Amino acid sequence: MMWPHRPQAKGFDVSVLFRYHAGMKAHAPKSQTRPLQNRLREPEPSDAPRARRPRVSDPARDLFGPGSKGPAARPPEARRRLAASTSVPTLAAAEPEAGYTASDIEVLEGLEPVRRRPGMYIGGTDERALHHLFAEVIDNSMDEAVAGHASFIEVELEESGSLVITDNGRGIPVDPHPKFPGKSALEVIMTTLHAGGKFDSKVYETSGGLHGVGISVVNALSDVLEVEVARNQTLYRQTFSRGHAQGALELVGRVQNRRGTRVRFHPDAEIFGSLKFDPRRLFKMARSKAYLFGGVEIRWRCAPALLEGLEGVPAEAVHRFPDGLRDYLARDIDGKELVTEAMFTGKITKPGSHGSLEWAVAWMVADDGVSHSYCNTIPTPEGGTHEAGLRVALLRGLREHAERVNQAKRMTAVTTDDVMATCASMLSVFIREPEFQGQTKDKLATVEAQRIVETAVRDAFDHWLAASPAQANKLLDWVIDRAEERLRRRQEKEVARKSATRKLRLPGKLADCSAAGTAGSEIFIVEGDSAGGSAKQARDRATQAILPLRGKILNVASASRDKLGANQLISDLTLALGCGTGAAFRETDLRYDKVIIMTDADVDGAHIASLLITFFYRQMPKLIDRGHLYLAIPPLYRLQQGSKVAYARDDADRERITKTVFKGGKVEIGRFKGLGEMMPAQLKETTMDPKKRTLLRVAVLDEARESTGDTVERLMGNKPEARFAFISERAAFAEGADLDI
Repeated sequence: MMWPHRPQAKGFDVSVLFRYHAGMKAHAPKSQTRPLQNRLREPEPSDAPRARRPRVSDPARDLFGPGSKGPAARPPEARRRLAASTSVPTLAAAEPEAGYTASDIEVLEGLEPVRRRPGMYIGGTDERALHHLFAEVIDNSMDEAVAGHASFIEVELEESGSLVITDNGRGIPVDPHPKFPGKSALEVIMTTLHAGGKFDSKVYETSGGLHGVGISVVNALSDVLEVEVARNQTLYRQTFSRGHAQGALELVGRVQNRRGTRVRFHPDAEIFGSLKFDPRRLFKMARSKAYLFGGVEIRWRCAPALLEGLEGVPAEAVHRFPDGLRDYLARDIDGKELVTEAMFTGKITKPGSHGSLEWAVAWMVADDGVSHSYCNTIPTPEGGTHEAGLRVALLRGLREHAERVNQAKRMTAVTTDDVMATCASMLSVFIREPEFQGQTKDKLATVEAQRIVETAVRDAFDHWLAASPAQANKLLDWVIDRAEERLRRRQEKEVARKSATRKLRLPGKLADCSAAGTAGSEIFIVEGDSAGGSAKQARDRATQAILPLRGKILNVASASRDKLGANQLISDLTLALGCGTGAAFRETDLRYDKVIIMTDADVDGAHIASLLITFFYRQMPKLIDRGHLYLAIPPLYRLQQGSKVAYARDDADRERITKTVFKGGKVEIGRFKGLGEMMPAQLKETTMDPKKRTLLRVAVLDEARESTGDTVERLMGNKPEARFAFISERAAFAEGADLDI
């Protein structure tokens, strides 16, 4: 059987609640080829006895006949004939290999690899990847500012969709490059991968750019890119398209009171389709850069036509924050009750920036903790070694304070998770030649960063605690309370798995797995008892649990607190997971490693999945943030031609498979009415088997949290006029084939 086309799993943006179907993996049959030695054997003579074993062809015997003594006794002409007959056969003559030769090996040059595989460089072709182009360009300007050569950066979003980033730094060099005498350094940088001035510390002590890839990738993925460079009171200009120069470097003329680089680019529709830059997202990204380095001024401009209907995004703004992360954190936690009156903040500046860092930390009373970290002004949403250094410094600082006040015994059970449970932290570090995981630099891997952060923050934290013993003791008691609560819930969890099945003994309810630990365990949330029955037969009883839900779950976005408390489905789901909701959520109490929503591959299934995602987004947001929530991708169609069987996830996938997998002949197509109609073996093969299935991880992008919350409220809230407005705004982009009418 075949399961066609399985792409790499990737994050799922909750703001697009109803678009979640993805491709599935192809399992092509292994080709059967004869061994090379068998293919080189001569056929058995027709008059040979049948019982006789096949012989390997003897060239001397073939040439000179039976009884010949071999080539040594032959005349010269005969020896030449023998040598020619025993030459090694070429691979081109081998049957299966004839279709795979040296001519099939491609060598991609210039920026062609970027256009072929943009996901390798910017993480995909979705909205997040589109805005990563802006990050690549502004990071170059920020490197100039951090190095002390630029004092302002201008960001302008034009009505045409083009983005302009200008700085007053030194400007990209325009003189001929030593290795490419016929090209300027500007053209080499824009059209060559791994070309730049940040491979050593001669030009930049610290920088966000590392590989000389960023700006050339932006060039490759833009249909138009124009660069202007002002150096030595002379203005130069060059235009590019899809990675290729559209002419030589142009000398525009003399300019006064201007220096630096101006980059204007428009994303290529061949790569990103109809995606456009989001002014809200760009505005927040630009503002965050000003928070990260107090010595730069960020000037924002946006075409007024692009701001219609948007709130909180001005047409023009100037950002400059001398207090840096202190101002940043104060804005984020404004109005929230804190454990201590003062925030723990600090800043250390080193010559050349290497080893410089800044931090701001506050502990909240009624909110879960959140961490934002940066390295060389590059956001690291997945944390890394610098965050680890901060966590360890705070824990060790509190332990030393506990020893000073004779509370060391109470601190023995406290971990870094207890310290950070309700902590809002921001950390920015500058280091030379940092190491990241992946081109998008989501996680810092430099070991030295942990030592730098831990040493600096540890000393400052000791002084902060000693300066105010009252608030230090209050924080100490708060952290110890978090640890005691964690231990108490862990003890309750030991009983939870044994009691969950007994509490949910209603027909069709939880069928738990037999594994005692959380690691590797999964719970499938399915719709209806019929689907639950098939899933129970298809599951791996050791690691997979099944929880059928009868009917559609309550829409928590529009329900009152009383309805939430009285809803049996929500109660069953919360009890089965065991981790609590809202502020009481504790990841350590979660009974399963993966929570998988498995609904029918139709509109009703998408609606149920949307309701479930809304529940987790509102009631258990940490479940999403920690990467525990997934969507299963069941097939909608079964296609068969003879003994060949394939599955398709939707109409478009069905048409593709019909044309590519089944070539000619009649194809029998069956449409699944639901998961309950599938045989357990089919459900296991296509949707539940970890070796063959495709899962989508549900994620909320850090830079889109506010817009995601707004989208969920408009779509799922109790205001029909907001929902109507949302649909009306996007009606022009909907295709008739996507509508269930």
